[in-house]
Amino acid sequence: MNSIEIKIENKVAYIALNRPEVFNSFNREMALRLQSILDDCESNDDIRAIVLRGNGKAFCAGQDLKEVTSPELNPGFKKILEEHYNPIIMRLRSIKKPIIGAVNGVAAGAGANIALACDIVLAHEKVSFIQAFSLIGLVPDSAGTFFLPRLIGFQKAQALAMLGDKISAEEAEKMGMIYRCVSLDSFEETVSQLAEKLANMPTKALGFIKELFNKSMTNTLEDQLALESKLQIKAASSNDYVEGVAAFIEKRKPNFKGN
Repeated sequence: MNSIEIKIENKVAYIALNRPEVFNSFNREMALRLQSILDDCESNDDIRAIVLRGNGKAFCAGQDLKEVTSPELNPGFKKILEEHYNPIIMRLRSIKKPIIGAVNGVAAGAGANIALACDIVLAHEKVSFIQAFSLIGLVPDSAGTFFLPRLIGFQKAQALAMLGDKISAEEAEKMGMIYRCVSLDSFEETVSQLAEKLANMPTKALGFIKELFNKSMTNTLEDQLALESKLQIKAASSNDYVEGVAAFIEKRKPNFKGN
């Protein structure tokens, strides 16, 4: 059985973590395979949006603890972080295509933080998010200490990291942790509609927006203004900009090609 499944429909790559028997927890093979699939999605011009989700009842329960407690299989935390999770997070943030985190079940530990590293996070009403690290004597990784305080504020983020509270999708939306909580019945349709909407938008501009928000985490105001100017000039030279303006003037729906 493949640890990760991928299908491509209507310019959207649907990536599904596929170890449902262990709630899609990561082992080395799955972590490396996800990196490879993300690389393929980045280089494939026919893919203009990406959805990351889990198969079964969970999105992702984080690290497979059986792997790290096995004398034969344990790669060690240094390798797990430097070769598994850190490269995954960097890929999610650097790919110049929109990535939806479609959280279909519990997202715990590294699984929660991988979800939060996606560009737009949707979850259904039965989902929960847990910063589970402190509950087994660890600290948040996978950029949890980077993104979480920026999403919900320093005090709230630190409390969740220390206490390991379970947060419902509804609570997560209210505190700004995720974009939207939707009903269980409408979840799949909502994910597909959003993904296909993004796949038909001006892909270059979306990639530039992603780059701007990435850099805004560390840039000064002066640096950010300069980068906005640079990327706006690039966006204005795209074919999609020409099409977008023409469609606006002609009062018709634009036909963006992603270039």
